[in-house]
Amino acid sequence: MPKNTICLWYEHDAEAAAGFYARTFPDSTVTAVHRAPSDFPGGKAGQVLTVEFTVCGVACMGLNGGTAFQQSEAFSFQIATDDQAETDRYWNAIVGNGGMESACGWCKDKWGLSWQITPRVLTEAMAKGGDVAQRAFAAMMEMRKIDVAKIEATVRG
Repeated sequence: MPKNTICLWYEHDAEAAAGFYARTFPDSTVTAVHRAPSDFPGGKAGQVLTVEFTVCGVACMGLNGGTAFQQSEAFSFQIATDDQAETDRYWNAIVGNGGMESACGWCKDKWGLSWQITPRVLTEAMAKGGDVAQRAFAAMMEMRKIDVAKIEATVRG
């Protein structure tokens, strides 16, 4: 286990979530499933308690902790994409699997975890600063899923 691991709270389906992430994103895998040795607040002995997995190379652990806590927009995964096809693929996988759209490239999966599907052209435009960043930011603020062609057009002026 890595020294630093992101721990994500799930009501009872961390294994399903981890499997979805592993199927959806590159460099993602489920590495271990651990069952509870005895009853716990979110379940019974023998049920899945934790799942070790990676999302785009980032070490994570899913904890089936019951209903005490919910996911929050205060935490999100930001996935950098290279083009519209990749942006669409990840966005559609999350939203199409029981998730929901939000604004400015954000969406939530069906487990309530927030994702930012962010084309590199947008982050590069923002890094340029000045008028380019202002135009890209204004265009992004009107979008749900990021439209790469529109961001590219705003960068050109």
